[in-house]
Amino acid sequence: MQTTDKQQGKKLAGSAARRLLWGGTLWLGLIGSSHALPNFDEVRREHRSSETLLLSREGEELQRIRTDSTVRRGPWVGLGDVSPALRTALVLSEDKRFYEHSGVDWAAVTAAAWGNLWNSRTRGASTITMQLAGLLDGDWRQGPGGRTVVQKIGQTVAAQVLDRRWRKDQILEAYLNMVPFRGEIVGIEALSQSLFGKAPHGLDAREAAIAAALVRAPNASAERVGQRACGVLQVMAPDDVAAKDCSAMQLYTASVLQRRQWQPVEGIAPHFARRWLALPQNKGQEQVRSTLSAPLQRFAVSSLQQHLRELQGRNVEDGALVVLDNRSGEILAWVGSSGTLSQASEVDGVTAMRQPGSTLKPFLYAQAIAEKRITAASLIEDSSAHIPTQNGLYIPQNYDRRFKGWVSARTALASSLNVPAVRTLVMVTPDAFFDQLKRLGLPLRESGGYYGFSLALGSSEVPLLYLTNAYRALANGGQWQPVNWGEKTKEGAVQAVDARAAFIVGDILSDNMARAPTFGTDSVLATRFWTAVKTGTSKDMRDNWAVGWSQRYTVGVWVGNARGEAMHSVSGTSGAAPIWAEVMGFLHRNTPSRAPKAAQGLVQQQVQFGAGAGGSPIESQRSEWFVAGTQQAVFAMDHIADGAGPSSATGQKGSKTGGTTGAVSSVRISRPANGTILALDPDIPPDSQRVQLIARQAGMAAEQDWRDSSLRWRLVTRQYVAPPKAADGKPQAVTPVVREVPRELGRGSQLGWLPWPGRHRLELLDASGKVLDSIQLEVRGAGALVAGPEQIRSTPRR
Repeated sequence: MQTTDKQQGKKLAGSAARRLLWGGTLWLGLIGSSHALPNFDEVRREHRSSETLLLSREGEELQRIRTDSTVRRGPWVGLGDVSPALRTALVLSEDKRFYEHSGVDWAAVTAAAWGNLWNSRTRGASTITMQLAGLLDGDWRQGPGGRTVVQKIGQTVAAQVLDRRWRKDQILEAYLNMVPFRGEIVGIEALSQSLFGKAPHGLDAREAAIAAALVRAPNASAERVGQRACGVLQVMAPDDVAAKDCSAMQLYTASVLQRRQWQPVEGIAPHFARRWLALPQNKGQEQVRSTLSAPLQRFAVSSLQQHLRELQGRNVEDGALVVLDNRSGEILAWVGSSGTLSQASEVDGVTAMRQPGSTLKPFLYAQAIAEKRITAASLIEDSSAHIPTQNGLYIPQNYDRRFKGWVSARTALASSLNVPAVRTLVMVTPDAFFDQLKRLGLPLRESGGYYGFSLALGSSEVPLLYLTNAYRALANGGQWQPVNWGEKTKEGAVQAVDARAAFIVGDILSDNMARAPTFGTDSVLATRFWTAVKTGTSKDMRDNWAVGWSQRYTVGVWVGNARGEAMHSVSGTSGAAPIWAEVMGFLHRNTPSRAPKAAQGLVQQQVQFGAGAGGSPIESQRSEWFVAGTQQAVFAMDHIADGAGPSSATGQKGSKTGGTTGAVSSVRISRPANGTILALDPDIPPDSQRVQLIARQAGMAAEQDWRDSSLRWRLVTRQYVAPPKAADGKPQAVTPVVREVPRELGRGSQLGWLPWPGRHRLELLDASGKVLDSIQLEVRGAGALVAGPEQIRSTPRR
């Protein structure tokens, strides 16, 4: 029996020793873990806001943008920047003896234990220091089922370690920046901005009471939060009106908890900020310095919005602007939209694909000059043109629907004449011009053949950023480089445009007298310092552009509607151009801009022009730039320069650009053009679909009036007679018979003709019946026989 008692005693002693050893080991482990807590400076340094600030090149804040979608946390707030009311409310609500205990309120622990013993409700014993320990170390953080005994002991030990190492103000400051308040909101900065729309130092007693109540029950109902906030307010400010009426405090709390005043994006460069902060080198930073200039960005935003307000009556609500540094390629200003004036403010107009209109013409003329097809003084005819294509006739028109006759390439480009540009593209070819635009970095989606001759007038779609950078290449002597995003790039400078041609085009676009036929001599494009600029308007007035450069900067502006609606009565100088001029003026308010030096291989020479249709010189005598080897002194039509017969188009003496040659008395069909295809519309009365037949003497200007009543018009219609059928009703395998049926249409050099379906040959005859000219045309419409000999069918009526 004694042996058994001894054995049991040994077992009890061994069990007690093991428990003591385990407890000691646990205590030592908890102490070791607590000593691993970070210091105050480490916690503050590792704090990460969910917001990122975009700074200008000068260090000014331009944009705040949310970059962490998992939590809403503001930048670290010092205790001195927190309102005294909030500090008082928090201590009264969470830890009344905060400044007295050493991290653990043992009196509160005793009261809580006694309350649990008697199953009575008491205030929790967790101090601010203990809660901070849980926030700093996830091991002590409360789980769904509450804290375990080990976690409670560890949290207690950690709180005492924190209290010995940190000052009280550091503990309170860190707690305010790390405590969760409601939902995704963490920290006092996020709470103040989201619910109250102000900084933490501006919180009053009522707001402080609500903030303190949210610490105790972050996701409680609005009614419960309001009750607790009223209790806190009654303790800290018993004389406050809201403290005496808890129902009013509850209503106020309910309205506050519904607010989200802290917008995810705020500033004057939202579109640029998204792109800049998405760069690999900028991710994960609270503040990022950019290339934008703060004064320039503010001015650009203000100028764009002010001008668009003036255009609101013309159905214009959107705009975009970008400024590039010519040498570095850095982006100095980026305005993606008109902001509150737009119904699509999230659309970035700087990168949106839009039709550039005439802003592609400088690259076309530069290519033609570089290939020595034309010079700046070459004569190009600005008259009605009908250019046959695979899809029918292409008939370009000028902006004002008028033609200037013979003009030099300088005038054609500076005055933005469409027909000469198309004639130039005929020489260069759409495929070659397409390749040129691709070398300039323009992201064209289709091929040159797809756009055809309309590519000269900007029928493609390009973003403002890429177009502006292409103009920057002209400013840099034809050298193209990508935009500088602050990253190292493998792409170097590419000589995309001949340096000599780039200089000549820049000289043309800076020539105020050359643009006078279209824009006048006092247009907004004429700056007091040297600039080169081109405007553009897309089809149906959907886009208006102004892009140009000075010695140091390239500026691109677009106005229109992001939804694609047409503008009303917006011209090249009333839409984007005034904004462009204002921004250029701001850039050079204290900085001069001088004309560039001529590139090597250029010569300058005096030129004079022959007489036009009225007897006066086509253009005034002037000094002109030439690629070496292409210069000459006189530019005129052949019959004027050589004293011989006329030629309808000559670029320079002895250099044809198209047209026919013949005697002065020769007469040709001016309209319609050879190969014209007409389509009759059954919904339009026939009398309203008459076609003007016009004859003119060769070399005569399109707008010159000329009459000759002796001329006759004859239409020869081709008819296909089907082969006879065999006895079984099937057609015999023989070729259909082609029959030509002539009809007299009338007399005179001009005649209105009511067309009828079929394939015709239109002939112009003199008084004796001699055929002077003939063209082929086709009329398609209801009931027309449109097939050739290989296939005969009748087009059904619609």
